[in-house]
Order: sequence, then structure tokens, then C-alpha cells
Amino acid sequence: MKAQKQHYVTIKGTKDGLTLHLDDSCSFEELLNDLEQMLSLKQYIHEDGPTITVNVKAGNRLLHRNHQEQIEAVIQKKRNLVVETFESNVVTKEHAARMKKEAEIVSAAKVIRSGQVLKVDGDLLLIGDVNPGGTVIAGGNIFIMGTLRGIAHAGYNGKSSAVIAASVMMPSQIRIGSTVGRAPDYDREETHEMECAYIDESESIVIDRLQQLTHLRPELTRFEGGI
Repeated sequence: MKAQKQHYVTIKGTKDGLTLHLDDSCSFEELLNDLEQMLSLKQYIHEDGPTITVNVKAGNRLLHRNHQEQIEAVIQKKRNLVVETFESNVVTKEHAARMKKEAEIVSAAKVIRSGQVLKVDGDLLLIGDVNPGGTVIAGGNIFIMGTLRGIAHAGYNGKSSAVIAASVMMPSQIRIGSTVGRAPDYDREETHEMECAYIDESESIVIDRLQQLTHLRPELTRFEGGI
């Protein structure tokens, strides 16, 4: 009896399109050949049909950029198939180092004076004030143990879930991701509670009591000792 050919690509249809699961134990050449054969099956020939998105899951295989381009070229031979994402359980050392840097908390004890800029890739914990004309920028959240009178920009790389917190919130401008919030138009010296700024459901920046973050951003509890 003829042995059944082993397939290195599994294609599954979902409500969002197609998901391709790639075997991570075979050679890349075997994988590419099997992908060609799988996509030649009748159900994937509807080249004039509606566009279908494809998500590629590589398991424990590291896909370099040239590998992704080859897989994408095979998939897009079918004019109605478009690659949306590549997912892998492994990353390069450079990518891992960048992820670590973006996740770290940078602390500084200083006053940011007019004309000065403090910028970090991850979260910023500033023990000090941000004077008018001073600027603090972070890829993640900004926590100021002092008075914010200058400019604060959290999530500068597009992280709209970032927050800005300060002991005294009197910014000349606050920005989260690409959203800019105007300076408060009332006297905040009367406020004796630490406050925070975040983007709400209407995609506007609001300033509220710090305690609201417990419900709005529960992941911030990692500061209690978790990751």
C-alpha cells in the first residue's frame, strides 16, 4: 500500500479568513513546496472572488524577512489571498532586546526644566517636577512623583493604552499615542489627590482620580511585584 504523503502545511478557514499552520520540523524548501501544492487545490483557485486575509503561524520556526517574502509570494499568486500577519514563537536576539527595552521601567530623580527633554523607550518613573517648557516622553506610561507643568507624551510609538499620572496635574500639554489633550482650564492647585490621564471610549484624553486606573488598566498591578 502506498504511504500517504506527509503535509507540512495545514490550512484552516476562520470567520476572519484563512490560517496557515506551518510545520516547524521540516526544511524550509519542503515547507514552501507543500504550500505551493496545498494552495493549488480547487477550493483556493477562486482568483476573481473576494479578498481573503491569511494569517501565517510558524510555530517554533524563526522566519527571517526573506523567508516571509517567499511565503508571501507563493500565497499572493492567488490574487484573492492577502497575507495579514506572520506569527512565530521565537524571535531574534535583536527583537528580544528591543522588547525588553520597551518593557522596562526607567526611573529618574531630577527636575525637567524649560527646554529640557527626557525620553525613554519604556515606562518612565520621574521623581521630580516637569517645569513649564520641559518635556517628558515615554514609549509606555509616565508616572511623575511631583508637579507636571510642562509637556508629557506617553505611548509615543502609538500605544493608546498608555497613561500619564502626576502628583499635581497642571500640564501645558498632554499627549497619549497620537491623541493630544488640551491643558486643563481650571485651577488644579486645589486638587490634593494624585491624578491620571488616559484615553476613554470616545478616544478623548480625560483626567481623573488615580484610583480609576485599578479598573481601567488592571495590568498596571505588575508594579506590585508581578510581570
